Amino acid sequence: MTLTTISKEEFTSFANTVSHRSFIQSAEMADLLEKRGNTVQFIAWKQEDQVQVAAILYSLPMTGGLHMEINSGPLYQEEAMLEPFYAAIKDYAKENGAIELVIKPYDTYQTFDSDGNPTSEEQTHFMDTLKKLGYQHDGLTTGYPGGEGDWHYVKDMEGITEKNLLKSFSKKGKPLVKKAKSFGIELKRLNRDELQLFKDITSSTSDRRDYQDKTLDYYQTFYDSFGDNADFMIATLNFHHYYTNLEKDQGKLAQKIEKLQKDLEVNPNSEKKQNQLREFSSQFDTFEVRKRDAKEYIEKYGDQDVILAGSLFVYMPQESTYLFSGSYTEFNKFYAPAVLQEYMMLETFKRGIPRYNFLGIQGIFDGSDGVLRFKQNFNGYIVRKMGTFRYYPSPLKYKLISLVKKLLGRS
Repeated sequence: MTLTTISKEEFTSFANTVSHRSFIQSAEMADLLEKRGNTVQFIAWKQEDQVQVAAILYSLPMTGGLHMEINSGPLYQEEAMLEPFYAAIKDYAKENGAIELVIKPYDTYQTFDSDGNPTSEEQTHFMDTLKKLGYQHDGLTTGYPGGEGDWHYVKDMEGITEKNLLKSFSKKGKPLVKKAKSFGIELKRLNRDELQLFKDITSSTSDRRDYQDKTLDYYQTFYDSFGDNADFMIATLNFHHYYTNLEKDQGKLAQKIEKLQKDLEVNPNSEKKQNQLREFSSQFDTFEVRKRDAKEYIEKYGDQDVILAGSLFVYMPQESTYLFSGSYTEFNKFYAPAVLQEYMMLETFKRGIPRYNFLGIQGIFDGSDGVLRFKQNFNGYIVRKMGTFRYYPSPLKYKLISLVKKLLGRS
């Protein structure tokens, strides 16, 4: 058995055979990392010339040596092969000038239902293997340490079709998506020369939520690297069309109200019809409010298609991923992100991908996580990853460099 480098083609061939994989462990991501200044290698643990474990290993210079990292990997078919791989990569890192080796496995530590209640035992053996080999664990965390969350919200697509997708959503999710679709929102896949529109959305959202956005150059490079395996999508609304739809739907409602009024003239004591009339009358008044709002939007935006929200979706054979998104608060009432999510799940189904990963949530289940509340509308479940493991080939050297940097006021 031996650790070796392999070609991109051999890595991809093996990666397509494993049961679970993140887009981060893909040839497309390797291309993106390389374009962003990383040195990238495809490494593999082989037995009798057959790949048993493989990973994208990328590195960047840091004070005293190299920072090496495997994110969302390695990939494997037999868990028994992980320990010799993890042992061999330590030696490889030391021999190739690493001062720090970081591994963020994609294995699931524990599974939870949509509300955060455990549905499986903790898989501590994954951690035990790494710790036994001398890797240090950052601990089980909540939130987004280092900008990445260890808690993912996912939905299995087995048995999901275009016809029953809406039925698979939660009790709150079904009417939310129905209402969002009633507004006449249109979806568009952006071309490369339109990515500034996406950047404008994410910049607005990052300013509001106080996190660091990616650059336009990053999104352009992502587009170039992933090609048809990524969709930069926007949701738009033409307020002239929106107003026309409101009038049409209100007209249908007026006909129902008129019929109920006639029925009540014949049978004035029908409690059921009286309740229906009150409900429809309330809905009619709501249409009046929405029409007034629509007129204000028309005055402001005219007849243009106005962008409400945007999302970046990524496709791999094992799972599709909801990666980046943003929206304009002015248009929150139109629930455009819900329409984008439905699109992504339909696309996941069409491509025959078995799982949809909504990615990060905080792992806090006291009702404070608004991102979780949104994702719960789609009736998935939660997986917790194992977190981050670090190995220092020369720990004293690393500690000394860290101390000097701290004294000099550098991070």
